[in-house]
Amino acid sequence: MRNTTTNTEQHETNLKKQGMLPLTFSDPADYDKIGPNDRVDLKCTELAVDKPMTLVVHPADGGKAFDIKLSHTFNEGQIEWFKNGSALNTMAKSAKQ
Repeated sequence: MRNTTTNTEQHETNLKKQGMLPLTFSDPADYDKIGPNDRVDLKCTELAVDKPMTLVVHPADGGKAFDIKLSHTFNEGQIEWFKNGSALNTMAKSAKQ
């Protein structure tokens, strides 16, 4: 039987390799602050090791926009995967240099 934590970490790494951003709410209560029709902006330029990212929520009812902090577990290499679109793209880019 596989360790659940190991299985979860493997799925997260697979998402990262595909250029996805597996994020979690820094404060789980923030999940309930976002409505189904709200628009959001993710400040991807903030992506850095050990630093939260900001999600800006624009309420559908025209209310004032607000920020929510999101957590991640990216390391420097995984951030490069995201910047290049995937781990495969990063390998192809390195091969050309």
